Amino acid sequence: MKTPNALKTTKHGYRATALLALLLGSAWAFAQTHNPAQGTPAPVATTETIETASNGGLPWAEAEVRRVDTAAGKISLKHGDIKNLDMPPMTMVFQLQDKALLGNLKAGDRVRFKADRVNGNYTVLELEPAP
Repeated sequence: MKTPNALKTTKHGYRATALLALLLGSAWAFAQTHNPAQGTPAPVATTETIETASNGGLPWAEAEVRRVDTAAGKISLKHGDIKNLDMPPMTMVFQLQDKALLGNLKAGDRVRFKADRVNGNYTVLELEPAP
C-alpha cells in the first residue's frame, strides 16, 4: 500500500510540521491575549508624556551638586541610585526641565531630585534642597 504524500515523513515534511505547529501556537497565544470584548488596551505611557504628567510617582534620589551651568540649563550631580532609571550611583550631567529649578544652587550643595528620560535626555524634573 502506498502512503499518501501528506503523510510522508521526509525532511521537508518535518519542516512543514514544525512550521504548522509554530503558526498554530502563535495563533493560540494571540487568542489568549487578545479579547475584543475588553476593548483596546490603554496606551503605555512614554517618557515624552512624563512632561505633562504628575511627577509624584517618580522616586526621589539624593545628590551633591558638582557644577551648575545656568546658561545651558544643565547640572552635574554626584547622585545615589535612581531606581526608575535603573541607574547606579555616579556623577553625571542632567538637563533641567525648567532652568528656574537651579535657583541659587552652587557646587557642594546637597539636593534631592526626580529625574527621567525626556526626548532621549536624562532630565531633572524636580529639584529641592535635601532635608
